[in-house]
Amino acid sequence: MITVKICVGTNCHLNGGYNVISSFQHMIEEYDLHDKVVLEASFCMRECSNSGAAVTVNDVKYRVDPERSRLFFKEKVLPLTIS
Repeated sequence: MITVKICVGTNCHLNGGYNVISSFQHMIEEYDLHDKVVLEASFCMRECSNSGAAVTVNDVKYRVDPERSRLFFKEKVLPLTIS
């Protein structure tokens, strides 16, 4: 199981955290990954910056802009689902 956490703390919320969640939810639906990917909202991950939202994929930290969230999912999450 792959765990993806998206920060919804104040800074990440203002930098598109909820849009990243929405995008990831659509990707999970699109690729039928309900049994492989757990998507969680998380409060402050202590990774605040002025661009994107903090995201972890199996505890590896990233910053994800909403505009690039689909590409991020395809590059970082999808490969982990292939078994």
